[in-house]
Amino acid sequence: MNVKLIDLPKLEDPRGNLSFIEEENHIPFKIKRTYWIYDVPGGEMRGSHAFKESKEFIIALSGSFDLVLNDGEKEMKYSLNRSYYGLYVPNLLWRSMDNFSTNSLALIVSSIPYDEGDYIRDFDKFKMIKNEAKK
Repeated sequence: MNVKLIDLPKLEDPRGNLSFIEEENHIPFKIKRTYWIYDVPGGEMRGSHAFKESKEFIIALSGSFDLVLNDGEKEMKYSLNRSYYGLYVPNLLWRSMDNFSTNSLALIVSSIPYDEGDYIRDFDKFKMIKNEAKK
């Protein structure tokens, strides 16, 4: 799947800790977009799509949530719950986020600007595109 859990620098200080991300250093792409997901009602799911081109790095800045990834054949679940590591998610993986804790905050950085045409929102279409990419 080429998914990678990446530890970020963690500068510990009695006044409060600090972590940061540097493009092309901690994550393998230039940051073109940043967005965040918050105030997710209990039991709700986010995502349920794949990207043709976009690569993402996802961090639980606060609280926790699960990220479920599917490559068209197998599924993997990652629980994110610390602000000093995140998950690198390459393109052409179906992703869903669920099990959000109260007051959780997901930060996502992306390799491309927003482009609705990059989204694959139908799982069967995703599997078809994924199979074509294997050829």
